[in-house]
Amino acid sequence: MDALKLISQSSLKADKPELLVGDYVRVAVKIREGDKERIQAFEGTVISMKHGGISETFTVRRVAHGVGIERVFPVHSPNVVSVEVLRHGQVRRAKLYYLRDRVGKSARVKEKIV
Repeated sequence: MDALKLISQSSLKADKPELLVGDYVRVAVKIREGDKERIQAFEGTVISMKHGGISETFTVRRVAHGVGIERVFPVHSPNVVSVEVLRHGQVRRAKLYYLRDRVGKSARVKEKIV
């Protein structure tokens, strides 16, 4: 068990992104197509965060062409190049799954005035 902890501690990112549920973020992800690599941006609202050491993840949701798209990103993955917080959201829930059922203006999150 100690060997497993040691391996997981060595693969943790030192510069963990400071983001909260409700934030509007831009995530830069490495995409591999054949033998080429490129960086693709995914922009949306953080609707949930799952904690737990090396397996920590966050879910980002966006609506493109009327269809909701959600992606789950591991925080400590080497494929996640950067996470940029564009806007902080003011929410009172730990999980924003209720946004899945909403469309239009009711699906927006208020901006937090800092």
